[in-house]
Amino acid sequence: MAIRSAQFVKAVTGTEGLPEVDFPVVAFLGRSNVGKSSVINSLVRVKKLAYSSNTQGRTTAINYFLIDKAVYFVDLPGYGFAKLSHERQEKIGKQLSWFVNESMVPFRYFVLIVDAEIGLKNSDHATYALLADTGHKIVLVANKADKGKQNDVARNVLTLRTMFPEAAVVRYSAKTGEGRNELLALLLEAENEGAE
Repeated sequence: MAIRSAQFVKAVTGTEGLPEVDFPVVAFLGRSNVGKSSVINSLVRVKKLAYSSNTQGRTTAINYFLIDKAVYFVDLPGYGFAKLSHERQEKIGKQLSWFVNESMVPFRYFVLIVDAEIGLKNSDHATYALLADTGHKIVLVANKADKGKQNDVARNVLTLRTMFPEAAVVRYSAKTGEGRNELLALLLEAENEGAE
């Protein structure tokens, strides 16, 4: 399964200047350093399409990428980095809440990325609740499945499936490609629906 084209469109900071979009949107969310950019890059097979900061909490823009000229992937700022100031964390939280609830973006999927080795954090639970309230489809991606003890990874993935039976759960590794085809099949459904 392949993506034919992927291009960066725009980076937006704050709550103004979002591009007008003619296609459905797949939004990627997750804690700081969970690998959102790496997941996007592995999906499109372009190493540096989505930018990952070397410093946690520094990626603060909403980044739009046009995929196959039919669907947008949107990389949102990471949340939950403890070393950020309370003010900065609060600002990111408000930005995410605004984007999810008030931006009028034509969402098709929310992709919530969690660390397969560490498992769910309180901030992940809160973000899931925020997304669930919208009624849109949610995919939980357990990234970094190649790392750590595999028993821990398997247990954390099972926990996701048990706690959130209404969501699709994909065990994923941006490094090895595990789960790529499964996730792409879900997300390109958004592309096909947008073309109808």
